Amino acid sequence: MSKNYSPPDYGEYRLQGREGMLYALEGAAVVAMIGYFFYHSLVACLCLTPVFFLFLKDKKKELAKKQRQELGIQFKDMVLSVAANQKAGYSIENAFRESYRDMEMLYGAKGLICVEIRYIMAGLENNVVLEKLLYSLGMRSHEPDIMQFADVFYIAKRSGGNMTDILAKTAAVIEQKIETDKEIQLMVSAKKMEQRIMNAVPFLIILYVSSTSRGFFDVLYHNPVGVAVMTVCLGFYGAAYRLSKRIVEIEV
Repeated sequence: MSKNYSPPDYGEYRLQGREGMLYALEGAAVVAMIGYFFYHSLVACLCLTPVFFLFLKDKKKELAKKQRQELGIQFKDMVLSVAANQKAGYSIENAFRESYRDMEMLYGAKGLICVEIRYIMAGLENNVVLEKLLYSLGMRSHEPDIMQFADVFYIAKRSGGNMTDILAKTAAVIEQKIETDKEIQLMVSAKKMEQRIMNAVPFLIILYVSSTSRGFFDVLYHNPVGVAVMTVCLGFYGAAYRLSKRIVEIEV
């Protein structure tokens, strides 16, 4: 690993390459749809540019959350592997090194936890203590479970605690939280689908009425009063959309 390697911060998500282009196109489509249905104007699309950046911000926030959840799952598996390696007689540092093989088999060399173990291995080779490396992971992960593990690991390492027992208990706690989160997501999945449908309803209504009664909405377009009315409607829609998202997002 390069000495200039900078470990990732999981509090942020960077859109790159094809993925960035895909979400940029999706954001542009959202802006174009709003501009057409609410204003029937290309100029309105330019004025709605902040919506494009807000869409990308929300998307990156959503992807960062998914990435942190995946890191938590992979971290739990790593802790189990480290505990098994230590039971086999490895020192705690070597137990982390040996866990890389298991994680590579499970998640591939590009897996989040494999990247982190390589960072830990590089740090150990440069005489950085393991506690500091785990604390760095905890801070960058923005995951309370990983941060708490780093704190407990530091105290246990310095006080000579039973590391194998600590590792096993940590893995059990993280696994229980992951299972609870899965159950909650399963229960609210139907509500999330309802939320997506309700978010599309206003556009579908406008499309239906415009198709069956041509000219019905003409009074709302290309005049100051109509633009003001549609802007107020858009504001209410935006507020309802944000509220619906917050309702179905449950943190464990």
